[in-house]
Amino acid sequence: MIKTLGKRAFAIVLSASVLGLAACSSAPEQEEIERVPNKSVQALYEDAKQTLDSGLYARAIELLSAINSRYPFGPYSHQVQMDLVYAFYQTGNTEQALATVDRFLRLNPNHKNLDYMYYMRGLINIKADENGFQEYFGIDRADRDPSRTRVAFQDLSTLVKNYPDSAYVPEAKKRLAWLLNKMARYELKVANYYFEREAYLAAANRGKYVVEHFSQSSYLVPALEMMEKSYAMLGLEELSDNARKAKEQNQQRQQ
Repeated sequence: MIKTLGKRAFAIVLSASVLGLAACSSAPEQEEIERVPNKSVQALYEDAKQTLDSGLYARAIELLSAINSRYPFGPYSHQVQMDLVYAFYQTGNTEQALATVDRFLRLNPNHKNLDYMYYMRGLINIKADENGFQEYFGIDRADRDPSRTRVAFQDLSTLVKNYPDSAYVPEAKKRLAWLLNKMARYELKVANYYFEREAYLAAANRGKYVVEHFSQSSYLVPALEMMEKSYAMLGLEELSDNARKAKEQNQQRQQ
């Protein structure tokens, strides 16, 4: 009975995940846009903004998409694009959100709100890398391809570098620290994989990569330890000793 219930729960979660993906996989259809009342652009935007502020993101997307379709060069066009990015992000439609961001950046390279768009692009790429199904079951995802993480890191780094006075910089820096740890953890996961299979040079190189590229992460000492024991297994005593000394120095700094 317990096994049956477990299978049912698994099926329910899986079905919900699939349905959720299907529900946010595309922008509103033309018939959905046509259902929006025929109002002035100002009146439509006020409705859209109120709907967005109320957290009714699917309906907000319909209204904003209608404005975008009917008044593509109107006075609200830029704000509508930014609101659409936020609404798509909130519904988990990362593909459409990224497409909207990229189009905005391409067509408005000097817009005053580019800092917001780079911030949102970073958040969208972070969300695109999430897997609610695996997280629900507590599956360790450290060995997942970090390509999306790297892109998110680049987006937020661009924000911090090019717009240092932006209101989004403090939060971006927090997320950058988290992303840095995530990338370092991935490299160490791979290093451990190589070490367990006696590919000691490959393991040492992965540890070295963390030291060279993610020295500000929380994984500097474990990376140096990986280098130390990998070089020792290769009989490279001087390199192993150097890694050990660097490890001990960093351990003392952390105390």
